[in-house]
Amino acid sequence: MMYVTKIKMKQGCYYSSNLVEIDQLYITGCDNPGYFKKAVIHDYVKENPGSIKVDRYPYPVVIDAVSVNGEKYVRSSPNGYTHDNLLDLPREAG
Repeated sequence: MMYVTKIKMKQGCYYSSNLVEIDQLYITGCDNPGYFKKAVIHDYVKENPGSIKVDRYPYPVVIDAVSVNGEKYVRSSPNGYTHDNLLDLPREAG
């Protein structure tokens, strides 16, 4: 199983709570762990549903989404939390 363990926000958006402003996601559990652009992850989970989870309880699945402006991004599957679990991951400056 692959997991998102941390995120990198777009320049100037370090404290943002907008999923679209995530620039890259750090993926582990694959042959080449590291940061991947959100559009790459979007395409991957669209083709391979359920293959990546957020490394935070309750370990929701990462799913593809498209913003109103047509920008590809990812989010976690809905659960009982009031915000997306991806935004709870450690952040690095973009």
